[in-house]
Parts: sequence; structure tokens; C-alpha cells
Amino acid sequence: MTRKYLPLAAVWLTLIATAPAQQTKPEELPSAPEPNLPVTKLAGGVVIERATSNALPLSIDEAIARGLEHNLGIVLDLQNQRLVHGQVLQVKNNLLPSMTAVAKTSTQQVNLAALGFKPSSINIPGFNGNFPTIVKVDVTSAQLNLSQQLFNVPAYFLYRAAQHADQVASWTTLNERGTVALNVATQYLRAVADAAEIDNARALLKADQIALNQAVAQKEAGVGTNLDALRARVQLQTQQQALINAENTFAKDKIALNRLLALPADQELILTDKAPYAEFAALPLDEAMKIAFERRKDLRSLQSQMDVADRTLKAVKYERLPSLSFSGDYGVLGETHGLYHGIFSATGKLSFPIFQEGQLRGEREVAQAQLNGLHQQIQSLKVTIEQQIRSAMLDVQATNEQVNVARSNVDLATQALQDTTDRFAAGVDDNLPVVQAQATLAAAQSRLVETLYQYNQAKLTLARNTGVVETQYKTYLGR
Repeated sequence: MTRKYLPLAAVWLTLIATAPAQQTKPEELPSAPEPNLPVTKLAGGVVIERATSNALPLSIDEAIARGLEHNLGIVLDLQNQRLVHGQVLQVKNNLLPSMTAVAKTSTQQVNLAALGFKPSSINIPGFNGNFPTIVKVDVTSAQLNLSQQLFNVPAYFLYRAAQHADQVASWTTLNERGTVALNVATQYLRAVADAAEIDNARALLKADQIALNQAVAQKEAGVGTNLDALRARVQLQTQQQALINAENTFAKDKIALNRLLALPADQELILTDKAPYAEFAALPLDEAMKIAFERRKDLRSLQSQMDVADRTLKAVKYERLPSLSFSGDYGVLGETHGLYHGIFSATGKLSFPIFQEGQLRGEREVAQAQLNGLHQQIQSLKVTIEQQIRSAMLDVQATNEQVNVARSNVDLATQALQDTTDRFAAGVDDNLPVVQAQATLAAAQSRLVETLYQYNQAKLTLARNTGVVETQYKTYLGR
């Protein structure tokens, strides 16, 4: 009776402990309006959305909210959580009284002679009569059956282990929410950076076109050279190539964002938010570590797994104790149209293991090994968390300084381009310095866009490493 529960505990340890986790009870994110997308419904409740003809406006808040609701990873984790919860209910039911009601009626015709019952075969003093050998019997019965575990310590601890296995599944789901929030926000900011690259490329393309027009005009006026016009045309075409590459990258990153949001790949998006920039006052390391130890769900998941292993070990330990159970039934039985009479039975059962010491010791060694392994994983993860937080803090500090330098470089490159353009327009110099200044400005603008993306990504990573990304990403991004 006891040992039949042990395989379930092993199933939970392997079924639930499949992913790390991060954060205690997450706050509710603001609800986003659902896009009215046409859908196709398949068998089994599978819904496939189709792209709309109009572009879908999407903010970073709406993107994260949709990802947390529709991302496949979260959907699968929720189903896994339901599965484990169902198994917990099954184990709990084994500790509760089990009562069933049975009612049945039957009609049968019996050939007594064929079974050997004949008047001549009955040798009873004083019996000289006959009886029919073909009889019809109508029987009806109604009965209540009851069974109850009265004393079963291993079953109780396995139930407690199952409860903590349910918590592990919950932490796994919450951890996936953090992963999805980080991935969606990062991909959204990547697409925003691509859009900024396109804007910069278009602005430089417009400037290159003006420079080409000036070079051609000076050549026709006899104050310029053919080399200046050729150089300006090459620069214009180079910038056209840069614009094409930027637009292609932007389109591919929007497809990747659609995938994270469970949207059709061809759904056109309008990103309504720009890349945020805000100075971030980093938490002291000790405070960040304290928050992470409380809210990192991978750590909480391992701690719940260790609780499962601990109670499984106790269940194995107490298998040596006897178990006591009771079963009984009460009902009535009689002819369908005749008299009924009460019937009942009551049984008490006491069982204890004999000659199973080797198996009991083996099960205990397995459970103890699982417990020791989880303890080591928890200690290792705490060291890893500190390393991750320290690295993320350094990245935040370094990328913030890089953003400041990149902004200064853009200002300087813009001034340099203006000066060289004025010199070329005045005929003081050819357009070679103009081309070089344009290339320098393009590189400076691209570097600014990339460092701003890296800065926001570093802040999101720090929020993830402290276990608060899905609830406090706005604070870390400064929105």
C-alpha cells in the first residue's frame, strides 16, 4: 500500500525540476488591449492567428503583456503545472476516505438438473416432494463500500512531497515568465535600434544627395572636377546600400519579435516606443543579492525540489512502520419483488514489511543522494547569482559611459561634417574631406544606437538577475 506511491515522487522530481526560476509573487502587469486578429481554429482547440491587412501598433508594454499571455513556453509550462496539480490530487485522494455506492439487479434462469440438483439426488430425511428443475431468479442489491487509511506515515509524507512538487511547477512557470519578459523586451529594443539606424541612414542619404548635386553643379560651372562628382556618387550609392541593409535587418528582427509574441510572421508592426535612456542608480551589491535570494525563481524552485526530496526521504525512512487500514460495506440483498435483508462486512488490516531491508536501504540511499545533490546545487546557484549580478552591474556602468562618449562623438562628427561641407561649398577644398566626415558621422551614429541598445539590455539583464524583470522592467528602463 505504501510503496505504490514512491514512483510518483520520482516522477515529480524529474517532471517538475526541468527549468530554473526567478521571483516571488509577481505584481500584475497592466493589461494590454487584445489586437483583433482573425483566427483559424483547428481540431483540439488549436488556434492559429492570421495577419491583418493593417499594421498593428505595439508599445513595449503591450509586447511584454502579449508575450506573457501567448508565448508557447508559458503555455506549455501552465499545462505542465496543471498536470502536476492533478497528480497531487490523486495522491491526496489515497489518504481520504473512499466511499462507493453500488446498486444492481439481475434476472437469470437456471437449469438445476444440468447442475446436478434433482429430486432424486437429495437425501434428506422426511423430504419426499419434488421441485422444479428450471427456476427463474430475480435478485436486487444495494450496497455502500467504505475504505480508509487509518495509519500510514509514508503515504502522508509522500503527499507532503507532492504538495511541494506542485510548488516547483509553479516556480518553473513564473521563471518562464521572466525569461519571456526579458526576451520580448530585448527583441523590441533591438527592432527599435534598427529603426533608428534606418532614420540615420535616410538622413545621411539625403545629405549625400545634396553633396552630389553640389559637386555636379560645380563641375558644370567649371569650378569643380569630375573626380569630385564621381566621389560624391560613390558615397551616395554606398549610403543606399547601407539603407537597404538596415531595412532588411529591421524586417527580420520584426519577424523574430512576432515569433516571441505568437503573431503571424507576416504581421506588420508599428513600434510606437523609442529607445529609452535614463541614468540608472544601481543598488548596492548586498541589497541586490538579498532581493535576488528572495525573488530568483530558479533558486526558489531548487529549494522546493529539496523539500520534495526531504519528505521523500522521510517517507522511505518510515516505511518500516506498520500501516493500518479499514474497509467495510453495508447494504441490502433480496428478491426483486420480495423481501430484502441487510448485509454487512467489516475488515481491519495491519501490514508491515518483512525481509525487505535491502530494498528499504536502497531507496533511502537514492533519496539521500537526491537531497545532497540539490543542496549542492543551491549553494552553487547562490555563488552564480552573485557572479551574474556583479557582471551585470559592471555592464550597466560601462555601457552608460559608452553612451555618453558616443553622444559626444556624434556631436563632434556632426560639427566636423558641417565645417567640411562649408569649405567644399566655398571652393576652399574638394569633397574628399566631406566624404570622410560623412563616413565618420555614420559610424558615430551607428555606435550611439548600438551602445544605447546595449545599455538598456544590460539594465534588463540586471533586472533578470535580481528576479524582478517582468514586474520592474519600467523602473530599470526609466520609463
